[in-house]
Amino acid sequence: MQRDRLSQVPPLPVQNPSGTQILLNGRPLSVSWAQWAANGQRFGITDAGLTQTIGVELLNTADATKQPVQWFSDPITAPLNLGTRLTGALRYLDITDLAQRSGWQLQPNGAILQITSPPAAVTAIRQGKQPWGDRLVLELDRATPWQVDQQDEQVVLTLDAQIAATVLQSFKSVAGNRLNAISIEPGINQTRLRLTLSSSLRPRVWSLPNPNRLIVDIRPDAVVDRDILWAPGLRWRAQTLTLGTARFPVIWLAVDPRQPGVSLKPILPNPGTLIGTAPLLRTAQQAQVAAAINGGFFNRNNQLPLGAVRLDGRWLSGPILGRGAIAWNTTGDVKFARLTLQETLTTPNGQRLPLTHLNSAYVQAGIARYTSGWGATYSPFTDNEILVTVQNDRVVNQQTLGGVGSSTIPIPPNGYLLAVRSNRNAAALLTVGTLLKLETAVTPPEFSRYEQIIGGGPLLLQNRQIVLDARTEQFSNAFAIEKASRSAIGQTADGNLLIAAVHTNLDGTGATLTDIAQIMQQLGAVNALNLDGGSSTTLYLGGQLLDRLPRTAARVHDGIGIVVPPGR
Repeated sequence: MQRDRLSQVPPLPVQNPSGTQILLNGRPLSVSWAQWAANGQRFGITDAGLTQTIGVELLNTADATKQPVQWFSDPITAPLNLGTRLTGALRYLDITDLAQRSGWQLQPNGAILQITSPPAAVTAIRQGKQPWGDRLVLELDRATPWQVDQQDEQVVLTLDAQIAATVLQSFKSVAGNRLNAISIEPGINQTRLRLTLSSSLRPRVWSLPNPNRLIVDIRPDAVVDRDILWAPGLRWRAQTLTLGTARFPVIWLAVDPRQPGVSLKPILPNPGTLIGTAPLLRTAQQAQVAAAINGGFFNRNNQLPLGAVRLDGRWLSGPILGRGAIAWNTTGDVKFARLTLQETLTTPNGQRLPLTHLNSAYVQAGIARYTSGWGATYSPFTDNEILVTVQNDRVVNQQTLGGVGSSTIPIPPNGYLLAVRSNRNAAALLTVGTLLKLETAVTPPEFSRYEQIIGGGPLLLQNRQIVLDARTEQFSNAFAIEKASRSAIGQTADGNLLIAAVHTNLDGTGATLTDIAQIMQQLGAVNALNLDGGSSTTLYLGGQLLDRLPRTAARVHDGIGIVVPPGR
């Protein structure tokens, strides 16, 4: 009997071939792959690449060293278990034995892995209406790779299988309950189906053996319940939860921050400057984290943060409006609360000057402070700002600027800038040569002990209770009542962290803030914080987005990245 079970293999040596592209039956596809030596030459493709290009479905597992999959196989009577290889940011699944079983030819060619599968044929197509939507069944003479590409209201299903003219002629397409139209495009050793449906629907495509069949289900509840131990300390979950009469598909990651080697960190698209946004997919890959969720709010026009970002004990952007934040350290301690930071300058004659914000794009009349955490330079946010340069706690320069963005002023690495806005009296106290004493107070005080902080809001849960109060955190009423996609981070009673994404319920309606608070409660959170939502909502794992199509994800300013150690 041929063995399906593959054992985990040692860490990937640097000199072994790897790449980011495969050539599948002559078609180039962006997929990360690797080759290594262990009981012969082994080949691996990331789990994201294997699902997106071959059609393999990942099944639930509590063993991080083995990934059961379904691919024209019976998961009960003939499970396929692929060995895993974790490099930290990516997880490869060993396809060597699966390729041999399926008759694939594997040939590395530089940075490209060529995969050739045996010719296959579509022998029949059936379409039927179901109470929950529509089902399409394609019968095949053998297992073959397939890919799904969704483009707004059209889903393109490509099979590496030829369709005979007689099969094509015998199929009569009709409008379904949720499927509006079907067109079939035959090709050389390839068949492409174009399905027209609502853009809010993502079909579930899966395979069965005996006979080999590909099933396409068009239904609102297409999210499959999922519980995969992706790496030690990192679990991938998906489930449809019920809130009253509404049902919400929820995708989340459970993280154990006390697991050796597992940690969280704020991630930004442009190291060295706070200016700039990027899709979370790109930022996560650049930061080489295994998983990530989008972070706090930001100004889309100037691409600067509107809330707290503290990285490795250094404030990159200060909190605003007493909004909710999460803080954590390297030992797995986590704190959720509404956060304020009050800084005050004292002059030699005892006059105290309160500062409005630290490193913030949220602008108010008064005095704001900007350090090198903001970047190398500062440009004015308002007209006629007075810029005061402080080095070694002493004022060394004062100048009046022109209009918004009219100039760029360097921020001294051994000091800071003060932006005086609509406060001429304060400027008179900050003349050149004045010695200044800076005092900083954080509320709650224990937040000052945490190296990493990300702001969001509103705060959702504290000590198991819903504490949602958008007005207290100075969110607009329109924001408070909006139904939208939501991102959130929470903490369970045993100290695990949950990062969750929710888009719409099964009726296509977004989630309210109350909905996401209740959802986090159902997931087991005792503390939770709302993060930026809407088009920003993005959940990333191992090179893929779990919750949405990459083309629909907006650019975001920052995120929370999850680091896991490479496998042994």
